[in-house]
Amino acid sequence: MLELDRIDLQLLDALQRDGRATNQALGERVHLSASQISRRIQRLQDSGLLGQCVTLLPAARIGLTVTAFTRVSLERHGEGRNDAFDAAVQAMPEVLECHSVTGPYDYLLRIVAADLESFARFMMNRLMRLPGVRSVESSVVLQEIKRTTALPLGQA
Repeated sequence: MLELDRIDLQLLDALQRDGRATNQALGERVHLSASQISRRIQRLQDSGLLGQCVTLLPAARIGLTVTAFTRVSLERHGEGRNDAFDAAVQAMPEVLECHSVTGPYDYLLRIVAADLESFARFMMNRLMRLPGVRSVESSVVLQEIKRTTALPLGQA
């Protein structure tokens, strides 16, 4: 595991808040030159700590007005069954996240859709028809209270 110093943590915090910031701007924030920032970023990338950079889109503003959290239980457990479900979910662009979880359900999914009708069609015609799916339970988001992608680096 890569040893991170205070400057690395500050740099990571700045990057996860604005992945498009220039090395100059990042350097001003953490009090290093742009070339020092470049070397640190390269080291963090080489270590595998920095993943892909993406642009976060506001789902509702592009017509995806429904977000739901869906819990899925499988009929049988075992590597083959789970692998098939995992692969099927990977191919569904409506599923933004899929987590294998503890408790009464096997998976927790975050799903987006244009509207409730589209969400219902996705559930009935695609997700619930996957082989091995025993039960599905969804909660539709009424209001988003907080969303962040920034990890609490000061807590680490």
